[in-house]
Amino acid sequence: MSEAQFQRDRLVTPSGADLALYIFPATGEARGIVHVNHGLAEYAGRYAPFAAYLSSRGYHVIAHDHRGHGETTAEDGAPRRFADEDGWSKVLSDVEAVQAHARGLWGDLPLIIFGHSMGAVISMNFVMGHSNALAGAAIWNGNMALGANKVVMRIVLFFEALVGGRFTPSHTIDNLTFRAWNKRFPERRSDADWLSRDAIEVKKYVDDPICGWPSTVSLWRDFLSGVAFAEDNENLKPIRRDFPFNLVGGAKDPATDNGKAVRHLQKRLKRAKFSRVDFEIFKDYRHETLMEIDRDKRMEEFANWLDGVTG
Repeated sequence: MSEAQFQRDRLVTPSGADLALYIFPATGEARGIVHVNHGLAEYAGRYAPFAAYLSSRGYHVIAHDHRGHGETTAEDGAPRRFADEDGWSKVLSDVEAVQAHARGLWGDLPLIIFGHSMGAVISMNFVMGHSNALAGAAIWNGNMALGANKVVMRIVLFFEALVGGRFTPSHTIDNLTFRAWNKRFPERRSDADWLSRDAIEVKKYVDDPICGWPSTVSLWRDFLSGVAFAEDNENLKPIRRDFPFNLVGGAKDPATDNGKAVRHLQKRLKRAKFSRVDFEIFKDYRHETLMEIDRDKRMEEFANWLDGVTG
């Protein structure tokens, strides 16, 4: 599985982005389509083993590098930021374009959106506006319970923009998030041990020049707008109440307050009377469930959930 490779393509979207596209067709008869949305400061190519497994279970997989990430380019954007203006809405527009492309490739099979971390926030925003086009959503390792922390972060970003402009890297937020999270692990051997207990996967991330970079003030501001939208219970109202959700977190994931943010989302959905919410916080797991030491079990469980959604 470690040798799995995506088919590669490009997709020019209505937002003006030239997306790096990653495709893994199903082997045998297809049951559905999974659209993978990666996290902050990484790229979709890291999900090839996951895509290969889903392919073997009968699912077409499509993924893309979000604006500012990986090999995606845009006239109104640059590496480490979504866009000069309206970045978050353009990210969501790109998601819609990728799904339209997937429909063109594979027709009207059930389509499930999958998001990890930042991709979970993107996916949740997308579900809030497009649930009728989806068969379900997997929201993994996402923090949509920042609350008052958003105010603190916005104040920090305001002063960083005053000093260096809105397209400068936010080293303060980087220190308050990625760097601070890593310090919670006294046995750490790298700057990214907070991601996984698998030292090999952590080393791959650390050694990858397009992973782990400090995001710009602009990107953080856009991201926080998406978090705020996802946190608003009013935005749950358009979603049908039998919409299937798959929520996953790690009990040692500092990015989600050791899974508490994922549990908070589960409670919100239950209070809002959603009837199909699958939820699990895995003991000792850190941030990247799909890069953890027993990830094969999690992939199998997820594919079983997909079978239930599409069957």
